[in-house]
Amino acid sequence: MTNKQPLTLKSTAAIHTLQPVRLMTRLCKHWGHKFPVELGEQQGSIELPLGLCHMRCTDILQVQLHSDIEHISQLQEVVADHLRRMASTEELVIDWQQA
Repeated sequence: MTNKQPLTLKSTAAIHTLQPVRLMTRLCKHWGHKFPVELGEQQGSIELPLGLCHMRCTDILQVQLHSDIEHISQLQEVVADHLRRMASTEELVIDWQQA
């Protein structure tokens, strides 16, 4: 008998933005009313039903998603959509890469 666990995939995006900390903070506070969130000065994470979203700020916003094969695409869409909304008028380019 084998123990089948869901395959965990990792997807990353390096997002160029003028205010990476502000964008990360807005997203964490937005979802903090619904989901478990951890927010520090330069990093944050959100536990969504579809998977995990980890963010780290340098001169860019680095986003790392963890989910199963069935939900990774949907998680990418949901996070990208919300990041674009939080960015307001700034045009974000979000190119997910499987890691």
